[in-house]
Amino acid sequence: MPFFLLLQNFAISLTQNFSSLTKAQPEDQLKPAVKTLLESAGLLFDLNVLLRSEAQVAGLGGRPDFGVDANGLLCGHIELKAPGLGARPNSFSGRDKEQWQKFKALPNLIYTDGNEWSLWRGGASVGNVVRLVGDVKADGASAANEENAQALENLLRDFLMWQPVVPSQPRDLAQMLAPLCRLVREDVAASVANEHSALFSLAREWRDLLFPDADDKAFADAYAQTLTYALLLARVEGGEKLTIDSAADTIQARHGLLSQALRVLAQAGAREEIGVGLDLLLRVVNALELENWHQRANEGSDPWLYFYEDFLAAYDPKLRNERGVYYTPSQVIGAQVRLVDDVLKTRFGFKRGLAAKEVTVLDPAAGTGAYPLAVLKRGIENVKSRLGAGAASGVASQMARSLYAFEFLVGPYAVAHLRIAQAVLDAGGSLPDDGAQVYLADTLESPHALPPQSSLFAKRLATEHERARKVKLAQPILVCLGNPPYDREQRDDANETSVRRGGWIRHGDEGSKLAAPLEDFLRPVREAKRGGDLKNLYNDYVYFWRWALWKTFENVAQTPDEATSSTRSGIVCFITAASYLRGPGFAGMRQVMRETFDELYI
Repeated sequence: MPFFLLLQNFAISLTQNFSSLTKAQPEDQLKPAVKTLLESAGLLFDLNVLLRSEAQVAGLGGRPDFGVDANGLLCGHIELKAPGLGARPNSFSGRDKEQWQKFKALPNLIYTDGNEWSLWRGGASVGNVVRLVGDVKADGASAANEENAQALENLLRDFLMWQPVVPSQPRDLAQMLAPLCRLVREDVAASVANEHSALFSLAREWRDLLFPDADDKAFADAYAQTLTYALLLARVEGGEKLTIDSAADTIQARHGLLSQALRVLAQAGAREEIGVGLDLLLRVVNALELENWHQRANEGSDPWLYFYEDFLAAYDPKLRNERGVYYTPSQVIGAQVRLVDDVLKTRFGFKRGLAAKEVTVLDPAAGTGAYPLAVLKRGIENVKSRLGAGAASGVASQMARSLYAFEFLVGPYAVAHLRIAQAVLDAGGSLPDDGAQVYLADTLESPHALPPQSSLFAKRLATEHERARKVKLAQPILVCLGNPPYDREQRDDANETSVRRGGWIRHGDEGSKLAAPLEDFLRPVREAKRGGDLKNLYNDYVYFWRWALWKTFENVAQTPDEATSSTRSGIVCFITAASYLRGPGFAGMRQVMRETFDELYI
């Protein structure tokens, strides 16, 4: 059957629908006819096309009216508008404009009011808008002519035969994934606002188990990034034709937390509420060609080096700024690592420096793992220079068991997990039984906080919390190294809000007899009658300095009320803001540092 005849039948059915005495929403009147037209056109193009209604869920943001599958794969979406409104969403106003702001992230989207048809990819128009000569509400078969039919046939062929062209350059891929991840985040945020949704319960469990201070916005962000990066990780690890289950299986052995999180976060009830973005993520990730990535890695160029920074810049620039997600230049990292290595050799007597068996290293704000990777590289170089290349595998295995990292954001956590695991394996080493010792954790959360029991979250998530807690509480650390975030609070400290910035370091354990660790920085300033200057002290980098001093030098008590203490040897090497060097509010911080360290290099 020629397409012109299909289009005439489409117009005839709509004229009949709109002449009916039975009242219905104009968009609903279009649905049966559009479904028939697209599925019939698919047969004409030798494609098995299926349109599935993207049912609206109470409380969620808008969804396109149809998801379209071609030969079993999601190829795009169709959004219907009342005849007469047109198909030029960039000129819409009101709620239609707000809806377009969300939908324009979709990589293959048709807008139509029956009379006009337009194709959009990533917010950009593809080709010309097709306009029928008549009105499908009233003109029947004469609403279209052969010229219209040819133009619309070309548009639908382009739409139905779409294949995602996934860029081979990491930066371009990051920018392609960002709007799809944002689409998932917006659906999650809307669903969490509905206390009857599956995601509402899931958000509560997430907070209880991992991040008690996280609000709904933080949960929606973590959820979207977890899905995005777990799927990307599965593809990079060699998974093909991925589904949620097969992706989780692919990364189970080396990235257990992300595997289990993927299974739980995409369970049936939750998936129904975020299906549009998740289906597109799967389609795009499955289309990723990895040959160029592997080639870059083999040539010594790390394709992940800037990936998360580029992703976050496109995904949410404000979040990037709030979290301080900025690439630390390799020259700075190298200088810090060489300095630490030299001090270990000259002051501590470890001939192998960072590769010595006695050396444990922790990055408390690891980002994508640049510092642990530099430490690993330096340690391997130390041993190879002394014992030859054959010693690399042994030291890589050893260092994999003495390198630790904490990261709060799930995106960089996933990248760090991948990079560190791959670096150890590329050196011929082996990983610990439970994978790279990179933990999804809030460094500043109390080391005494026990994970609650969870009904929705699987045991693996609670295990991750407990592993991180044990590192905080009981694992001696010789070197604390990194570039922690810095962000001063822009409010009067006395005006407490629900957000407990600084965590345990600032607030201590509820009900404990012991003061919060930050009190050691505050007390000398209060005693000097300069308490008004303390407002400048409430900054993330200060909290991390206090945490590093506690972790590296103070004997960690097993319970919050055990008042034991002693002094250990160690090194803290941070790049941070410099305000603590001279500001009067930081006098207590400087005093504690002078009392703790034998030597300070500024």
